[in-house]
Amino acid sequence: MSYKQKLRNITTFILDVDGVLTDGRLLISESGELLRTMNAKDGYAMKAALYAGYKVCIITGGRNEGVKSRLEGLGVTDVFLNASEKMVQMHDYVAQNDLKPEEILYMGDDMPDVPALEYAGLATCPQDAIPEIKAVSDYVSHRRGGDACVRDVIEQVMKVRGDWNVPGSEKVRSS
Repeated sequence: MSYKQKLRNITTFILDVDGVLTDGRLLISESGELLRTMNAKDGYAMKAALYAGYKVCIITGGRNEGVKSRLEGLGVTDVFLNASEKMVQMHDYVAQNDLKPEEILYMGDDMPDVPALEYAGLATCPQDAIPEIKAVSDYVSHRRGGDACVRDVIEQVMKVRGDWNVPGSEKVRSS
């Protein structure tokens, strides 16, 4: 089945943070705080997906509470930090939400994401993911991590399913 056919089954987006929602670079402040940037277009797409009834889940090995705060501010309530074994958290989330693998789009960029990509019904990655990730992905975005690659996949799913022009979408604002 082609990736375009798989888009129709997606109800849930499970995403990594570093290298997906961010460009993977870290700015280290003088006090040792790690700073990242995220693209507002990704934020808008996540809010639009949530508004339309999709599930959005974040599973990351990182521990940054600022990242969690940003995502929760967008309405993403399923944010799992410090997930050294992403599949443990993913299996728990899938069971709690009664999901099937074919309903899940996963986006990752590096080796810790391989098991989740292999499990998900639709495996996706940013354009600048490592070669091993591209090899197991159904779709490689034309956008780099932190540069609206999440918007790319969410928009494709929502357009195929007829949800992109969400009624009342004027209420969905990028933050």
